[in-house]
Amino acid sequence: MYNEQRTAARKVLKVKAKLTMDGMAPVPVRTMDIAAGGMSLAVAEPFKPGATCMLSFALFYEGKATPINVRSKVTYCILSGGEFKLGLQFLNLDMGAMTTLAKFLR
Repeated sequence: MYNEQRTAARKVLKVKAKLTMDGMAPVPVRTMDIAAGGMSLAVAEPFKPGATCMLSFALFYEGKATPINVRSKVTYCILSGGEFKLGLQFLNLDMGAMTTLAKFLR
């Protein structure tokens, strides 16, 4: 049986995003949920845990779209329902994005 290991509060966030691995073309992904330190995504192809990438998406808050581009690390990749569930840990979220994300998570 699966036991939840995440400790940070998460909030549903379903938007389109792009994931770019070094030396590869951007891959379209769907976000599932977000926390202060990371995000889960649905992707068509597997990614290796430990790999680093650039994640780009827009966070909508108070009627404004804030573009967020953050270096991230793949923490897990699980096949589920014909797609892969990917966990990302944010590595260097800038102050503006961090502030918007904190407001969104309240």
